[in-house]
Amino acid sequence: MSEQEIREIRINPIIPAESVLVATARSMRPKKAEDLAPRDTRKHVDTCPFCKGSEHKTPPEIFRLPEDGDWEVRLVPNLYPVLGDDRQDASFAFGLQQAIDGYGRHEVFIDHPHHGAAIHEMSEAHLARVLLAYRLRMAQLFAADPRLKYVLVFKNFGPAAGASIPHTHSQIIAMPVVPENVEAEARNSAEYYRRHHHCIFCTLIDEALTFEAAIYDRISGSVRRKISVGQYIVERGRHFIAIKPFASRYEWEVHILPLQHKADFLDATDEELADLAAVLRRTMARLDAVIGGAQYNFFLHSLPHDAHREQHGASYHWHLEICPRTSIPTGFELGSGLFVNTISPEAAAERLRMAEITL
Repeated sequence: MSEQEIREIRINPIIPAESVLVATARSMRPKKAEDLAPRDTRKHVDTCPFCKGSEHKTPPEIFRLPEDGDWEVRLVPNLYPVLGDDRQDASFAFGLQQAIDGYGRHEVFIDHPHHGAAIHEMSEAHLARVLLAYRLRMAQLFAADPRLKYVLVFKNFGPAAGASIPHTHSQIIAMPVVPENVEAEARNSAEYYRRHHHCIFCTLIDEALTFEAAIYDRISGSVRRKISVGQYIVERGRHFIAIKPFASRYEWEVHILPLQHKADFLDATDEELADLAAVLRRTMARLDAVIGGAQYNFFLHSLPHDAHREQHGASYHWHLEICPRTSIPTGFELGSGLFVNTISPEAAAERLRMAEITL
């Protein structure tokens, strides 16, 4: 089957209720060409509250790294939080209407002192420091308040991805509930483990590294589909692997996972974070080489710290999801809940893997 003819619904093995329609012919439809969103590459902007010298324009910092001398990463409260610890009203329900108080924490990591630094332009040592800051703050939040069940770290880059300030930054939100998509991951991976006694994420990694198969047409005997070893691998290091999901929701979506089973990001060692920094940097460089100027979100999914934490330790596998925003959801996607992907994940993975990068 040619690239232009792929039209199939793919089921997400982690969350089976989440499906993706791969329809590559849709990429051929007439549409107005759009310019790439311009990226502000300036090192310093006097009016930016996140640039060095403007520290007084942010709320008082929670911490900085390194602790002494010039900062490389700063953590500050979000000035406009979606959750906060200033209100602790009781939850309530009337009829079918229920509400839980919006208690939690919402904070901002200022990822780099340079205003327009892209991830692939940062050094591996600096990215490792950013990841260490994530781990440090997640641990502090969980230790400080047992009411917090989940801490989400995420990054929005570009207006289409929800970024309101162009200075490179990421965010952390601690909440008293586990998000539904993470809960679905944990629940379904636990069910897979119950039936197969193996982590489903580890199985996906094993298949990416070792599996190959051919599917034949019953009438003609010709090969309809061939899956080759390494077909979905984009990058790998000593401890981490970057994989293009078989059921990718977004055209250039990539997930980075530990090669060895680990449920909780808090258990990542300094050595592992250094390797993650290298794999993340190279992966983002590949994305920039293929779809330069893309706006994106990335987010870290780790083991929830709820009542099921202990029993999910063997079945859950923490990971980083990178989702470039190269298209806007249509009425069909919003109405059906079915993602539409116009580039086959196999072709996207090959283009990313073959991209020439210089770091």
